[in-house]
Amino acid sequence: MEAEQPSLRERRRAQTRMELAAAAAELFTAQGVVATTAEEIAARAGISLRTFYRYFRTKEEAIAPLLEIGAEQWQAALRSAPADSDGKDAVAQAIRHVLNPQDREAAEGMELVRDLLIAAEEDPELAGVWAVVNARSENELLAVMAERLGSEDCLLVRLHATAATAAIRVALEAWAAGVTPAPPGDDGEPRHPASSLAVEAFRRLSAGL
Repeated sequence: MEAEQPSLRERRRAQTRMELAAAAAELFTAQGVVATTAEEIAARAGISLRTFYRYFRTKEEAIAPLLEIGAEQWQAALRSAPADSDGKDAVAQAIRHVLNPQDREAAEGMELVRDLLIAAEEDPELAGVWAVVNARSENELLAVMAERLGSEDCLLVRLHATAATAAIRVALEAWAAGVTPAPPGDDGEPRHPASSLAVEAFRRLSAGL
């Protein structure tokens, strides 16, 4: 059964959210979170301040759509993994695929996420948005993980979802902090530092599951 397609209104709302997120990220990285106002974000996106507050309660919340893209992409990659693949291997492959930028736009998106995570180290509100995004991702991952693992053990599914979400979060934060991953394997595949860190983090976190 095909998923119901979003309505025109829903697509427009999603587009506006992304335009606001892009404007917020651009201003945050250019002049800092503290120096940026909601008015400036709204003006950069070409909308009124009143409209801004229909979408977000605070200026920091405006970046959430950008941070959520990665979670949506890697969950989609996990869903599309071969049905007969091992659950842990499927998770690692999905992480590796999504965190290895395939084009310039994706690479720039990764750099933007790093800039935002660096900014979040000094801004509790921004850090709070990042925490909420990860919590939502973990919750939405439960159904996907249950399907991939083929398990009815709710605790096991939750532990895998937590391990996968934490692995990506920790890896991105470590990469933003300048942590260098171990050298990649001999398969010749180029790997983004965040990808290598995330796969290794998941391997360690899920070792006892």
